[in-house]
Amino acid sequence: MNLCAGQDVGRSCILVSIGGKNIMLDCGMHMGYNDDRRFPDFSYITQNGRLTDFLDCVIISHFHLDHCGALPYMSEMVGYDGPIYMTHPTKAICPILLEDFRKITVDKKGETNFFTSQMIKDCMKKVVPLNLHQTVQVDDELEIKAYYAGHVLGAAMVHIKVGSESVVYTVSVNKYAKSHISAWIDKCRPDILISESTYATTIRDSKRCRERDFLKKVHETIERGGKVLIPVFALGRAQELCILLETFWERMNLKAPIYFSTGLTEKANHYYKLFITWTNQKIRKTFVQRNMFEFKHIKAFDRSYADNPGPMVVFATPGMLHAGQSLQIFKKWAGNEKNMVIMPGYCVQGTIGHKILNGQRKLEMEGRATVRLLISFALTKRLIHVGKLLACVFCFHTLQLDVKLQVEYMSFSAHADAKGIMQLIRMAEPRNMLLVHGEAVKMEFLKGKIEQEFSIDCYMPANGETATVTTNPSVPVDISLNLLKREMALGGPLPDPKKPRTMHGTLIMKENSLKLVSSEQALKELGLNEHQLRFTCRVQLQDPHSDPDTLHRIYTHLKSVLKGYTIQHLPDGTVMVESIVIKVSSSAEDTNAKVLLLSWSYQVKHRHCPCSRLSKLGQKHNRLKT
Repeated sequence: MNLCAGQDVGRSCILVSIGGKNIMLDCGMHMGYNDDRRFPDFSYITQNGRLTDFLDCVIISHFHLDHCGALPYMSEMVGYDGPIYMTHPTKAICPILLEDFRKITVDKKGETNFFTSQMIKDCMKKVVPLNLHQTVQVDDELEIKAYYAGHVLGAAMVHIKVGSESVVYTVSVNKYAKSHISAWIDKCRPDILISESTYATTIRDSKRCRERDFLKKVHETIERGGKVLIPVFALGRAQELCILLETFWERMNLKAPIYFSTGLTEKANHYYKLFITWTNQKIRKTFVQRNMFEFKHIKAFDRSYADNPGPMVVFATPGMLHAGQSLQIFKKWAGNEKNMVIMPGYCVQGTIGHKILNGQRKLEMEGRATVRLLISFALTKRLIHVGKLLACVFCFHTLQLDVKLQVEYMSFSAHADAKGIMQLIRMAEPRNMLLVHGEAVKMEFLKGKIEQEFSIDCYMPANGETATVTTNPSVPVDISLNLLKREMALGGPLPDPKKPRTMHGTLIMKENSLKLVSSEQALKELGLNEHQLRFTCRVQLQDPHSDPDTLHRIYTHLKSVLKGYTIQHLPDGTVMVESIVIKVSSSAEDTNAKVLLLSWSYQVKHRHCPCSRLSKLGQKHNRLKT
């Protein structure tokens, strides 16, 4: 079930039910809302109970707030005490981003119904870190395995398996070799692949072309004396663009200052240095000579620098211009046409970034005036200042901001484009596809392309909708060597895993595993006695001869038509064809009629059995000439 991010971007939260297990995939918040809509609607799972009773585990794919921002709200305010799985870098960075956003939301904006610092700490105590390519047994039946997605540092694709049923969940993978991180997954053929589809209709030009255009735009703005604002999230593409500008400044010997907003970013770069082994091979090789995240030309930013004259480049958080330092700098620089803002990634609807990318040039901004009041207490008739209380009253009003600076969109987003999503499907070879975290119209287009090219069903449920996928579970069965040798001795083609072949044997279960063995071995292993089951049928035919004469005539006829079979005329007055016994008796109702009694035991034959031919014996004998 899609709790969030169904035909929508932001606030990812998906509930997967597989093999009787319930797994929550991501638990994010929507950056475009300031009310309860920012969090997933957990009432789809339970109306008034704790989530612990309904979930087996929670898996967080990466540290972006639209994937982990509601985690403390879910675990501490709604109620969940089970395991939360994420990679080591995500575990290290996630609480920093959560605390930073809490400060902006609660301490600066004064919002309520939000988690506290202690809730973040209590939530992170429930986290179980994942290593890449390590199979983790959640319980006796549920296992998970993480692969690196390359979306941002520590982002993971997760292969979830219960018995023979499996699901792969991934954020958009980064397949670019030049990126500081890159992705890969086994050809695991899951029952369903769940993937983000933020850029479902986009096929980007080459990364080299985008990097060249980015550097050209920055250089041109600096040359004309303008300022460049690059809103970014503290981790991910920010480090990639920093490396790009650092190298370009060194090569071109440029003097204009480059700044990065401090605090959160310093911690971010610290973790990139700490988890350098999670980056690609080129970065790791360079790290031996020097750390690419220790910048020569990029300095820490102070908010007073925004008023400095002359050109400069500033990386500021957050990336969608919805709050924080990037929005404050934007307000100061927006009125100068020499300046430029470069949006390097996707912006959710409702944010300032989304508005200016859609051509809006007049923005209504929320302003704030502060009135300070001195409150005195009057006692008796004299005014005695026994206490002073300084209070701040905030008066909110709306300001109109004219946007004159140049607005550029250059996608350095870590989300995969349509081509990247198609490559992911080729890698994993899923039986079904489910798209999330995208706009409905774009998802519909990609859905058609996937179904056409790969001939698999593709789903795109809206929020609150459930997509049900029918699986064909395969049950692994071991075959005893003796049975296999006996089958091979009978001739026929060698076993081929791609071609089904019928095997005759007895299926037994021991220690929760199935095994196909011969019936003799099954009796021996299970300590059972053999019981023989015999079948009989009666055939009536017209023959005036005596019973022994009729039996002899039958014996002679069978010898002529069933060549290659053992046929015996026994002294007890019966004829035996292999294990089939034939006995003749006169009919009580008709003196010219005989009753033929056939009796046989159930035995599997590996050549043509005479039973089918003997079933026509009555017809044959009725045509015998007397």
